[in-house]
Amino acid sequence: MSNLIRKGMLMGFGILSLTREKAEEWIDELVRRGEISEKEGREAVDEFVEKSKEMRQDLSSRVESAVEEAVKKMNLATRDDLDKLKKKITALEKTVKSGE
Repeated sequence: MSNLIRKGMLMGFGILSLTREKAEEWIDELVRRGEISEKEGREAVDEFVEKSKEMRQDLSSRVESAVEEAVKKMNLATRDDLDKLKKKITALEKTVKSGE
């Protein structure tokens, strides 16, 4: 399972590794060749950057969900579980000390 998650993450990060600078270079080339106008180029770069941001957020959310699900399946204690246990131990220690 973790190998599948790792592969998915690497694939997603590879897709999203195209930076604004690279997008601008690609768009500038299209403008230079006259295939699109400068205005269309700027709009395309802005749209690409926004879509890239959305995809990164979506990927992050999906990875987080997959990791949470994997942890649940492994039946590991959560931070909340550990905090509850600490409170119980503290309360028991007080009970034991007051009974001595």
